[in-house]
Amino acid sequence: MATFLYRLGRFAFRRRHFTALFWVALLALAGVGAAGAPAAGNTSFSIPGTEAQKAFDVLEERFPGTSADGATARVVFKAPAGEKMTDAGNKATVEKTVKELSGDSQVAFVADPYQGGGLSQDGAVAYASVSYKVSGMELEDSSRDSLEAAAEDARDAGLTVEIGGDALQAVPATGTAEIIGIGVAAVVLVITFGSLLAAGLPLLTAIIGVGIGVATITALASTLELGSTTSILATMIGLAVGIDYALFIVSRYRTELAEGREREDAAGRAVGTAGSAVVFAGLTVVIALVGLSVVNIPMLTKMGIAAAGTVAIAVLIALTMVPALLGYAGGKVRPAGEKSKLLGGGRAKKTGTAQRPNMGTRWASFVVRRPVAVLLLGVVGLGAAAVPAGSLELGLPDDGSQPTSTTQRRAYDLLSEGFGPGFNGPLVVVVDAKNSDDPQAVFQQTGDEIKGLDGIVTVAPAQPNEAGDTATITVIPDSKPSSVATEDLVHDIRDAGADIKADVGADILVTGATAVNIDVSQKLNDALLPYLTLVVGLAFLLLIVVFRSILVPLKAALGFLLSVMAALGAVVAVFQWGWLAGLMGVEETGPVMSMMPIFMVGVVFGLAMDYEVFLVTRMREAFVHGENPSQAVVTGFRYSARVVTAAAVIMMAVFSGFIGSSEAMVKMIGFGLAVAVLFDAFVVRMAIVPAVLALLGKKAWWLPKWLDRVLPNVDVEGEGLRTQDDRKGEDRELVHA
Repeated sequence: MATFLYRLGRFAFRRRHFTALFWVALLALAGVGAAGAPAAGNTSFSIPGTEAQKAFDVLEERFPGTSADGATARVVFKAPAGEKMTDAGNKATVEKTVKELSGDSQVAFVADPYQGGGLSQDGAVAYASVSYKVSGMELEDSSRDSLEAAAEDARDAGLTVEIGGDALQAVPATGTAEIIGIGVAAVVLVITFGSLLAAGLPLLTAIIGVGIGVATITALASTLELGSTTSILATMIGLAVGIDYALFIVSRYRTELAEGREREDAAGRAVGTAGSAVVFAGLTVVIALVGLSVVNIPMLTKMGIAAAGTVAIAVLIALTMVPALLGYAGGKVRPAGEKSKLLGGGRAKKTGTAQRPNMGTRWASFVVRRPVAVLLLGVVGLGAAAVPAGSLELGLPDDGSQPTSTTQRRAYDLLSEGFGPGFNGPLVVVVDAKNSDDPQAVFQQTGDEIKGLDGIVTVAPAQPNEAGDTATITVIPDSKPSSVATEDLVHDIRDAGADIKADVGADILVTGATAVNIDVSQKLNDALLPYLTLVVGLAFLLLIVVFRSILVPLKAALGFLLSVMAALGAVVAVFQWGWLAGLMGVEETGPVMSMMPIFMVGVVFGLAMDYEVFLVTRMREAFVHGENPSQAVVTGFRYSARVVTAAAVIMMAVFSGFIGSSEAMVKMIGFGLAVAVLFDAFVVRMAIVPAVLALLGKKAWWLPKWLDRVLPNVDVEGEGLRTQDDRKGEDRELVHA
């Protein structure tokens, strides 16, 4: 592989015009496709194989004309202090608002609060339910404007009016996330390279790669039903890995220049060595992201594949466009150790002074001398950070997790105030009595059974369809949607339904947003172990090929488990317990997003293996070239620690920028990934890894002879690129050492 990538790097360097034109043309093509693509349409959230999804399917079949995924809105009214919503003036205002809302062509129907039971017991709060014919993503701006205008008219009449539901759902705003991440990355790159031009190359190539990826996602959003969160995730990961991959190749290029190589040869060798690590690091990320498809939740699968595509583009750009731009830069990109004149380079060095070992060398030497102490400190520290993960509660965000500044959150609070906390999460019980001799009796029996359960405020009468063989029963719990009590109630209703089915043969299915959340959480929990086995197993095999070792990949996987558990602990502490919640902009604590554990396992594993590959391949390279195990650890840090540190800081900056998002899901993902990179890069890879390798010595690189013969030789170390002069020079260095 190293030889092939070496030739590719030299080709891109020589044919820089063709290479640059190819990527710019691809970016333009993707941009044109995105500009001409229709707006993203229905992004329905389906969860195959769950009871909630089966109930949705029954509703669509037995209640034709209803849209299970149509947009909804709840216009909530509150009377001024001392008044009630039944007062003549207030009632007239509400009825006028209902009439205005009914005039919208996209509205299916509007439920009048005075006729549909939408009035609180004390008369202070009322709500009108608005159902639309299309999903929230397909809702036209004119319909949203009409909804807000009707609410504003009612406010002008003296009522407090807020709007809940998904009708006003907007594309999540990330604020200055990308700008913050790129700004911090620029500063780190300038410090790392000592050159503005060298620092600009990884930024430019990462932006082009993300541009191609996001534009392609936008172009296909309508066809593939991709949500807005998909492009945000692709941007987040694409920026991080794009900058890092280019950083490693530019850094290796400058090292090759410092060893006296010609620029074209240096570019080829940089791609042949660091580029090999980039390929395998990228493969681990792609495996982790594509592996999300085993969960069998279409939305999660699409997110993973889209992000994986952006990572693949980042790898290809690092291997081709980076050497092409190095060709354009010429002598302006200086060898390692030299700074540009603008940043203080070109000054005469004092003669007679020995060059001081860099920080990476000094740290690695310390770890090699004190491996047990460093190992224990790292493991105990991560173990302590992981303690909160034992209290992990899972759920999906709803309007109750929105900032209090939003109308959706204020509507949620008004409904809780007027009708109780469970009103925001009604359960819909679907009674399929098609095979029953007396469907009406089954409906009555089901309603009576549910009324006898604990934790219920009201059970609405059964609403049968036209055929009379299926009915829906709305159940209002006395606890909020995300509580454990509500989850227990769903299981109780399902248990009661199983008994009814055994008696009369009717299917009793529980659905609704709350039941969907519970089913998604359970599905993700069940998929976590198979997913972890698949991803870690495939990556383990890949790393055996890369490192030609059994213990090094095993150590890499165990270190990852430590870092991801510690990161989950930090997420629980902030988003569930409320530690530093104000600093992170978390206004409402609650359960952790259901897909967070499995998502973090996938993404963090891929990113963790990035650092493992970049850092340990340099150690492997030194060991293969004749150094003893302890020397190889120090050598690996001497050449890679600075760059890995810069890469980790850049990733943390990119992910941290998304903490400012208005979307709870994006905020949590940004925080979780940033903390995971902090733990994995600086505790696991920089402390635990060298300590373990120092303790293992030569055993770390042991591989059974039969397996050594079977495995393909991918030559990540670039052994095939070494000339006879290289070997003689290394022999002389070993003799002097």
